[in-house]
Parts: sequence; structure tokens; C-alpha cells
Amino acid sequence: MSHRIAYYRVSTIDQSIEAQRAAMGGPFDQEFSDEGVSGGVLATDRPGFAAMLAALRKGDTLYVYAVDRLGRDAIDVQTTVRDLLATGVTLHVHGIGPIGEGVGEIIIAVLAQMAAMERRRIAERTEAGRMAARKALAETGRTHRGKESLGRPFAADAAAVREWRKAQSASIAATAQHFGLSAATVKRYCAAG
Repeated sequence: MSHRIAYYRVSTIDQSIEAQRAAMGGPFDQEFSDEGVSGGVLATDRPGFAAMLAALRKGDTLYVYAVDRLGRDAIDVQTTVRDLLATGVTLHVHGIGPIGEGVGEIIIAVLAQMAAMERRRIAERTEAGRMAARKALAETGRTHRGKESLGRPFAADAAAVREWRKAQSASIAATAQHFGLSAATVKRYCAAG
């Protein structure tokens, strides 16, 4: 008996398993997911993915939202697809449809390469933005977008927070409450000094 199995991976708060589920047209017999797991992790090293692989049987259909959910890079995706097809699993990629051996593998290989190229382009654009920000910060005291620093904005004067905490012999929690900050912010400010 074949099953409809779905796998979801979301790494940021901008992504939603619910959105992927709705787009792929459930219901599914089984669903597996990895939340907060980077796409840089090998597919077989993801707990949800590993559990899904253990549950798949010949004749099952695996539904995924995008090719990049199947692996860390083009090689990992191609290996995963080849292994799935070799065990008799049909792979259904949202927007593409069922993938079979032969032509389907070629399509996956091309899509995986394109996804890898896009990740590289994003990394290059991000680094170019950082370099422009650093250059502008050095020249003008502000980034190319007008910020006063490259990091997150300061919620309070870190030195003042450290001094108050020391003078009061206050706990992290008391300091956070006094300044209206999170405990993590107070810890970061105190570690910096």
C-alpha cells in the first residue's frame, strides 16, 4: 500500500510549514519536518529528514515544496533524489510534479545547480552590501543606509547598563527590568565590557 508523505524544512521565521502544506495540497498520510534547520546541513543529518527516510517504502510518494529542501547543495540533492528513485519512491516537487528516473533526474540536477547558483549570488550580494557599509562607515561614520553601526542598534548605552549593574550589584534580570531590556541584551552588554 502506497502512502503520501510530506517533508517540510523551514529555517527562518519568514518561512511557514503551513504555507508549504497548503501549497502542496495535503492531506498526507505522514508528515515530517525540520524547523530552524539550516539548508547548509546535509539532508541525512536533519532529524526530521532522517525519520522520513526511515518511514519511506517502495511505492510511496514523497512531496516536497522545493528542490532545495532535499539537500545541502546540488550534489546532496542529486544523491538524495537518486537514492529515493532507486528505492521505488516517487518524488513530487511542488510546481514541477512527479519526478521519475531519466529525464526527471536531469531536471532535478539542473534545478539543484540553479538553486546552488542563487545561494552563491545571495552570499555575494550580502558580502558586497557589507563591504559598502564598512567603507561608508569608515568614511562618514554611517553605513551606506544611514545606520551608525554594522550590528544591531543599541537599545541602551551599554556602558551605562554595565555601570548601573555594578553599582547596584544587580542581577541580570533586575538590570534588564530597570532598563527595559531583555536579559540577553544585558548579558551581551556586560560581556562586551
